[in-house]
Amino acid sequence: MDRFCRRRLPIPWHAFAALAALAIGGAQLALPKGTMRHRPLGYAWVALMLVIAISSFWIQQIRLVGPFSPIHLLSILVLVTVPLAAWYAHTHKVGAGIFTLLPGRIMHAVVFGQ
Repeated sequence: MDRFCRRRLPIPWHAFAALAALAIGGAQLALPKGTMRHRPLGYAWVALMLVIAISSFWIQQIRLVGPFSPIHLLSILVLVTVPLAAWYAHTHKVGAGIFTLLPGRIMHAVVFGQ
């Protein structure tokens, strides 16, 4: 761990933010919605995801297009979609997600047929 922490910034920040976002995201999915913890954890997750995306632009070990790599396209996608997701969650316009495609659900029949 000490060796990792001595790496050049922003790599430690990026990695720690990613691990924290993974833990908070998992908690958000597992814990009941609408509790007193849900919203602050959601804001923390959004902030961490933005830290991850922004810090990635200073990580340039793989250079394919100037100082950037195709992974930086993912960072741009995160910078666009995470604030949108936060806004949709704030206005309660959230979908059921991938679980609508489970066998036995109407959307499974629509997408995959009977």
